[in-house]
Amino acid sequence: MKNILFPLFFISLCVSFNAQKIPPNNIKSIQFLHTNESTFNHIIPLGKTFELNFDDLDGDQKDYYYKIELMTHNWEKSNLISNQYINGFESNIIFNVENSFNTFQNYTHYSVKFPNQNTRITKSGNYLLSVLDDVGELIFSRRFTLYENIATVGVSVSRSRNTSVMDKEQTVNFLVNHPQVKINNPSQEVHVAILKNENWKTAITEIRPQFYKPNLLIYKYTNKTNFLGGNEYLFFDNKNISNTSVNIIRSERKEIYHNFLYPYTNRGLKSYSYNPDINGYFIIRNIETTNPKTEADYAMMHFLLQANQEISDKDVYVYGAFNNFNLTEENRMIFDTSTNNYYCNIPLKQGFYNYTFVTKSSENLISNADIRGDFSETENIYTVIVYHKAFGSLFDRVIGVGSIQYNGER
Repeated sequence: MKNILFPLFFISLCVSFNAQKIPPNNIKSIQFLHTNESTFNHIIPLGKTFELNFDDLDGDQKDYYYKIELMTHNWEKSNLISNQYINGFESNIIFNVENSFNTFQNYTHYSVKFPNQNTRITKSGNYLLSVLDDVGELIFSRRFTLYENIATVGVSVSRSRNTSVMDKEQTVNFLVNHPQVKINNPSQEVHVAILKNENWKTAITEIRPQFYKPNLLIYKYTNKTNFLGGNEYLFFDNKNISNTSVNIIRSERKEIYHNFLYPYTNRGLKSYSYNPDINGYFIIRNIETTNPKTEADYAMMHFLLQANQEISDKDVYVYGAFNNFNLTEENRMIFDTSTNNYYCNIPLKQGFYNYTFVTKSSENLISNADIRGDFSETENIYTVIVYHKAFGSLFDRVIGVGSIQYNGER
């Protein structure tokens, strides 16, 4: 067995205090899977099994390592040392490595399950999982949250009651029932995070309970917990990569397959239309194979946005969980002055994908409104995470999570 002490020494130096790092272009299809439920969430009950998966398009077997760090409620490094929240090792090599089989795009698939024989997490909280190479360089990182079910979180969502934005915004209210947890000073001991579609880039934090009752905290705001509704995500399904299918106008075989999506037209007048989606996420699948993790191929996906003119002083991006809702050069769209179209080509693994188009201003403000619009009728999932740090405690414990799917008021 290779001596891994040298790389792990560098891991401890390189990861601390890092936020989520965007992976290089050869790293694709990063997913957290909650294996007991076959879902793609990263908010998981403490003690349940979950799995990290990703591909390396270089196609050669490399030594990648994982490192797990406990974070605070606001994603700063915890004061605890690793043996206070992990039985075993915080860092280890990723042993489960498989080469792609019968694909035009060669890749290597990596996966690791938690808990495993080397690493068992013992405390609830926010965690940063980092993947590093054999010299300790950080390749990418992802957030996940482990929670305990010792407080009940009841969540409700409605159209905003603020008449100026009621057609665009949705309001989240919630209760925290905590008979098993003694809370002496809720405004100091309790922190919450509200997420839209489990996307941390949407998080609303720093909210205090408005009302207190015995073992009950009440959060009922009019404006502070409002979210822009957005619009339903667009989608494509290329589980059969060589044929046209839903929303794929044609497929061409080159060095790999190229799939061309039907163009989306940016209309000045925007209106809501219902379309079921999976809130920006993706599912890897190939109908002709038994193991899509290694037998699903990659296709160059061609996105096309038809516009009357270039959107002034803003960049346009293809947006979705396929790259953790990041805005990078790879998913930035290029404007073609000869056709008045935006286009972008991204290699993605076969499957069912949600995506949308967003703009980013020079002030780094991200908006759905310019292209897809914001609507109070849009279906979204809202999740409330409740943290408790009692006086004298050294870490933020997650005592409860509540979630609701808002089906819109139409």
